[in-house]
Amino acid sequence: MNDSAVIEGGLRERKRAATRAAITAAARTLTAERGLNGYTVEEVCERADISRRTFFNYFPTKEDAILGHIDDDIPADVLEEFVAGGKASPPGEISPTLFQDLVRLSLRLSEHMAASEEETRQLIGVVKKEPQLILRIIGVTEQREAQFARDVALREGVAADHPVVQMAVVLLGTIARKSSMAYFSEGNTRPYAELLMENISAASQLFSQPLQEPVPAEGQP
Repeated sequence: MNDSAVIEGGLRERKRAATRAAITAAARTLTAERGLNGYTVEEVCERADISRRTFFNYFPTKEDAILGHIDDDIPADVLEEFVAGGKASPPGEISPTLFQDLVRLSLRLSEHMAASEEETRQLIGVVKKEPQLILRIIGVTEQREAQFARDVALREGVAADHPVVQMAVVLLGTIARKSSMAYFSEGNTRPYAELLMENISAASQLFSQPLQEPVPAEGQP
């Protein structure tokens, strides 16, 4: 692939990402103003300056538009950098820098989150107004964690169900959610990155302690 094709592909993807973001912003704003059933897809299209056909090319329902697209969770360049970090290790072996690179990835994503903080606060308000979205969020979260597991597995050259990969996804996801809850709580004045690193450091301290496997009591299997 020549350079012009790469540039064209990059521009096309950035345009698609911008369109997705515009649709999501419009859907969230309308839901916050009127509730989920208080507006139509056509009104989303009008605010986002797109056609009805374009809307359905990106999202199957209003609910999906509100939650956003999985491809926008991690910017492509950030993901590429993370995956490339495992190339020095033989395929099938967990790289010695995986944890450090996961921390770096988390901090990069925190910068991305800071840039869209108002949208996140808007989504929180929408969910409070339309609690039925919670079940949809749970399903989307599972899909996105499965995709992240595939990304980590690709980097490490192992299967997505590798226990280290699975633990990395669960641990980082839990830490990110805990940090977000603290950051968006009423009265918080601490930066998200600071809260994130505090929680990562706590987990690192806990898991760095020596582990001696408990010996089963006599008579127990």
